[in-house]
Amino acid sequence: MATDRSEPAEEELAALDAHWRAANYLSAGQIYLLGNPLLREPLTARHIKPRLLGHWGTAPGLNLVHTHLNRVIQNRGLDAICVWGPGHGGPAVMANSWLDGSFSETYPDVGRDAEGMGRLFHRFSFPGGMPSHVAPDVPGSIHEGGELGYSLAHAYGAALDSPGVLVACVIGDGEAETGPLAASWHSNKFLDPVHDGAVLPVLHLNGYKIANPTVLARLPQRELDELLRGYGHEPLHVEGDDPMRVHQAMARAMDDALDRIAENQRAAREDGVTERPRWPVIVLRTPKGWTGPAEVDGLPVEGTWRSHQVPLAGVRENPEHLRQLERWLRSYRPEELFDDEGRPSPQVLACVPEGTARLGANPRANGGTLLRKLPTPRLEEFGVHVGKPGAATHEPTKVLGSFLARILRDTAERRDFRLFGPDETASNRLGAVYDATGNAWRAATLGTDEHLARDGRVMEVLSEHLCQGWLEGYLLTGRHGLFASYEAFVHIVDSMVNQHAKWLESSEKLPWRRPIASLNYLLTSHVWRQDHNGFSHQDPGFVDHVLNKSPDVVRVYLPPDANTLLAVTEHVLHSQDHVNVVVAGKQPCFDWLSLEDARAHCARGAGVWDWAGSEHTGREPDVVLAAAGDVPTQEVMAAAGLLRHHLPDLGVRVVNVVDMAALMPQDRHPHGMSDAEYDALFTRHRPVIFAYHGYPWLIHRLAYRRNGHAQLHVRGYQESGTTTTPFDMVVRNDLDRFRLVMDVIDRVPGLGVRAVGVRQAMADARERHHAWVREHGTDLPEVADWTWSG
Repeated sequence: MATDRSEPAEEELAALDAHWRAANYLSAGQIYLLGNPLLREPLTARHIKPRLLGHWGTAPGLNLVHTHLNRVIQNRGLDAICVWGPGHGGPAVMANSWLDGSFSETYPDVGRDAEGMGRLFHRFSFPGGMPSHVAPDVPGSIHEGGELGYSLAHAYGAALDSPGVLVACVIGDGEAETGPLAASWHSNKFLDPVHDGAVLPVLHLNGYKIANPTVLARLPQRELDELLRGYGHEPLHVEGDDPMRVHQAMARAMDDALDRIAENQRAAREDGVTERPRWPVIVLRTPKGWTGPAEVDGLPVEGTWRSHQVPLAGVRENPEHLRQLERWLRSYRPEELFDDEGRPSPQVLACVPEGTARLGANPRANGGTLLRKLPTPRLEEFGVHVGKPGAATHEPTKVLGSFLARILRDTAERRDFRLFGPDETASNRLGAVYDATGNAWRAATLGTDEHLARDGRVMEVLSEHLCQGWLEGYLLTGRHGLFASYEAFVHIVDSMVNQHAKWLESSEKLPWRRPIASLNYLLTSHVWRQDHNGFSHQDPGFVDHVLNKSPDVVRVYLPPDANTLLAVTEHVLHSQDHVNVVVAGKQPCFDWLSLEDARAHCARGAGVWDWAGSEHTGREPDVVLAAAGDVPTQEVMAAAGLLRHHLPDLGVRVVNVVDMAALMPQDRHPHGMSDAEYDALFTRHRPVIFAYHGYPWLIHRLAYRRNGHAQLHVRGYQESGTTTTPFDMVVRNDLDRFRLVMDVIDRVPGLGVRAVGVRQAMADARERHHAWVREHGTDLPEVADWTWSG
């Protein structure tokens, strides 16, 4: 970064102010105007939108930051993007992208002239137009901002492994009150000034949320400074309501901040300085709704919460409000800012950078344009040998760890793959990755620490919000990653996955948005093997939550063994524009499928394991035993073995489901089965006993339109758990092998009378289990020592 500490000249200040006024005018115009965009005639009610939607209060501050980022990008030749935390300030970011021309390049029908300005105004918050937030539709955006709290985490994720980039991040003072944002200040302890870019937070304190003051805006400056310094930042203050003074102060603060960033990076990259630097943060205090109406109907508006959304709400009905709106818009002197054709004047554009240097045109904000195919090794190097199904066990995630370690090694130079997780990488049996890289860490280290590295590409912090936010920022700017979490606690990011899924769904409708790498979850330490941690750690409901989202976006996989986990992971890492959830255990699990069979099984999504039932006899099935998940698969296999032993004449089909969407109709999900395929697999009239990893009603919801749904009986997690043994967990939830055999006897017509003795034996086995586990604290030997004998 070049250094330019000279004070901005009067001509440059005038240009900055002209650009800022133009952006303010365009922001207000988007909220209000349906016609007469340049006020070439007196404003009338017919020029006003019938529904006034949008947020004015934050727009002047966002416009100020955008204007001054233009200046430093142009003066210093920066490669920069900006994350707009107050994402509801959509009109500001749209206004600036229209001014720099990137909006018109993206949407050629919205030219940079009077007609295009009118179309810009018409589109904003209008049916068939653009959302009011900084959505995927807005050029230069990677952050929607509809839900507050994630801007700074997204900014740091965008900076990882991008040593030449500056990521500015505007943080609204309402957003600063959220837990995720409060944790995000610690991201600087994970940023490597050698291999990563820089983040410049701009904390915008305009004083109010929707209807209340904000905490940080009401702190004494000394206390706020102590807080920010405690986070590892050095605050630079910009304050005021006089535009020219604020422009001068903002220009100085920007230059000072960028000089400090440049020196921190130079010291680390050239002098080998390893001490964690203190990074600058700009604290910007300007009035909420700055330059808008000072009063409306005798009540103060500018500088208060009343300016948050639409300061003048009755413009179409109230002539005084209409006159006040016209005075407000004309106060920006649009005749000076736009020529006769409505094009921005040379003065307005004097500080605007060109080409891809513009914030609205930087390719990092359209990450798919930079995405490279992830190098994945041949699975044959990592797959486990399966001589006989169910004879040996492996820890699936441990097998996967070696595969991920190879990817980390193979991307060591290009640095575009990272593993994210909340302090659980080793616990989740992924420790092999530490042979390839360490945990990113820039805070103090002790001699007893392990696997810490300043340039590490495993991101561990005990905040699921940060892991998710970092990964989203990383993916949205063109890289790859995986988020591994305990199954029960991934719920912490429920609303974040909502936002990302909606971003992807919206992006897919925009031809100029290029596909990005998928958001991949590995959920392990799952409900059935949290017997040691207890009830609080037992919740498989994230799958239900995800499958509520658009079928064009979400995918859920439950691989039953190590080889299937490898095949699924290879697939999801190469997929794009999806949210993939993979649920797999970390404890020893039976090996059922060879690698070749696992790949075929994953491609089908669901299939018959003919070797596990009575298919080889040619007998029509009397019952279907189905499973989805590793522990349910084991219980179904054990139940099939019991049926073969006790009821050898019973026709049993074993079906395994690895792709949950396969259960859905073909017209409801791209991975869904046709009715003919479903009927062939599950039959039309035979009872189906389905052992499922999660809450049973999900299977009913996915398959409710299918033939034979009345014959479908699902066992799964019933919210019954504690600290107990592994098998006691399945017994408590009626998912155990003995209960499944009893279900078969109860539901196959005519079998109840013939097999009453077998049913009683199964009930006795459950009672024997209850007594044994309470006396010995371990599972029955016949369960603990069980192997598949088919």
